[in-house]
Amino acid sequence: MRKKNIYLIRHGETDLNRRGVVQGCGIDAELNDMGHAQADAFYDVYGHIPFDKIYTSSLIRTRQSVEKFIRSGIPYESFSGLNEISWGIYEGTAHTNQKESAYYTLLQQWKEGRVDLALEGGESPVQVKNRQMPVLRHILSRNDEQNILIATHGRAMRILLTTLLNEPLSQMDKYPHNNLCLYKLEYFPETMQTNIILSNDITHLLSLHVLG
Repeated sequence: MRKKNIYLIRHGETDLNRRGVVQGCGIDAELNDMGHAQADAFYDVYGHIPFDKIYTSSLIRTRQSVEKFIRSGIPYESFSGLNEISWGIYEGTAHTNQKESAYYTLLQQWKEGRVDLALEGGESPVQVKNRQMPVLRHILSRNDEQNILIATHGRAMRILLTTLLNEPLSQMDKYPHNNLCLYKLEYFPETMQTNIILSNDITHLLSLHVLG
C-alpha cells in the first residue's frame, strides 16, 4: 500500500481565541475575520493538492477553515471524535488567576504522566484519545485515500500527534500549535510508521503579517 500524506491543521482564529476565552468542545464558535483570512491564505497555498478526502471535527470552526476545499468538490466527513477536549466548567469563561493556576497545575500533572486527570466537568487526555481512536482507525484504513486533510483543534491535535507517532500522552505539549498551523505527516501503512515533514508550519500565513 502507498504511503498516506496527512495534512493536519488547527482551525483558524475565533473571537474567543483573540479574547483569551476558553473554548473547548462545548463552545461552537465561528471563525472571525482573521480566521477566514487565515483559511483563505491556507487555500491559496495548498488548494492545488489533490486531496482525496477531508476530515473535520463536528464544530463549525474546523469546517469553516476548509470550506474552500469542500466547495471545490472534495468529499468530506465530520466526526465528533475529532472535537476539542472539554475544559469543563472553564469553557466560555475568561482567564482568571485562579483558573490559570488550575490550568498550569493540570498541564504539569499531564507532563508527569497523570493523563487521566481533567478539569472539573471536563475530559482527560486519555478520554480524548479513546474517542479519537475509532476515527483514526477509520481514516488510516482507507487505502484509496493517499492525500488527506484533517482539520481539528489545538489540544486535540497534540493528542492525535502523540498517537500517530506512537508516543506517550505525557509528551503532547512538545507540539506547539498556532491558529491555522500545519503539521504535514507521512504515514506508511505496512509498518504503521509516521514521520513529520512540517511542524507547526505557518509560512502560508506570512502574507497576513500574523504569526499566530
